[in-house]
Amino acid sequence: MIKSMTGFGKIECTLSERTVSIVIRSINSKQFDAVFRLPSAYRDYESDFRAELIKVAHRGKIEVSISYTMTAENMASNINSDVVVAYFNEMKSIAEKTGIDTRSPEILKAVMNFPGVFDADCKNENNEKKEAVLNCFREALAKFNSYREQEGEALIADILSHVENIEKLLLQVEPFEKERINQIKIRIENLFNEFIPSAQTDKNRFEQELIYYLEKLDITEEKVRLKQHCDYFRETVNEENPGRKTGFICQEMGREINTLGSKANDVNIQRLVVQMKDELEKIKEQILNIL
Repeated sequence: MIKSMTGFGKIECTLSERTVSIVIRSINSKQFDAVFRLPSAYRDYESDFRAELIKVAHRGKIEVSISYTMTAENMASNINSDVVVAYFNEMKSIAEKTGIDTRSPEILKAVMNFPGVFDADCKNENNEKKEAVLNCFREALAKFNSYREQEGEALIADILSHVENIEKLLLQVEPFEKERINQIKIRIENLFNEFIPSAQTDKNRFEQELIYYLEKLDITEEKVRLKQHCDYFRETVNEENPGRKTGFICQEMGREINTLGSKANDVNIQRLVVQMKDELEKIKEQILNIL
């Protein structure tokens, strides 16, 4: 199933004496680029989080934020009073030097957010097993992956609509082809007769050269290849992680459209070519977000 590189997953789990909140966000990127924002209690788990993440994410710029709050019944019993006093005295000393009111409750409020204030920061392994935290992370990853799949469905529907538009425009080229050949033939004959008297013209040779020239302007091959590329694009989007491959197919589609335009020699066909290029650019923009 096709997935978008844009993803979001959030979950809260109650583990032992704390509520853990995990948020995973991602945007498109050519490589796998993950940033983890972890509390001190979980820093030793980063390699495990990363291993789980890469199984699902593969590519993208991803931010993982994990935080926790102590449950009310356990918060007081886990306060490390010695650490609080040490922090408070240091903050009080700084406040006196800077002229801040040392009686301000903001000092104590700030101290309570410092690392090590709660014993759980230092003895998390005794309070919660590693596997419980990883299971919570896997649940967040499942939501993140589901979001990517839903975004991918909407993304591919939009992309395929543009592919279909290119095919419709390609069909509109056909009515102009026969008239185009006649107009080119008449234009060449008029120019030829303007500069060379008809009495000096070898009509058989002229017809041969004209046919040779018109064959070089034939766009049948470009039309067939462009249609094949559109069909191949549809097949490819159903593969696993088709993002880069679809990009290469778009390059081939662009070559055929450009060649068709350079051979057109017809204002109506050239207008259709411009519209095809517009549709192709929309496809290219969207496939940048395909995983």
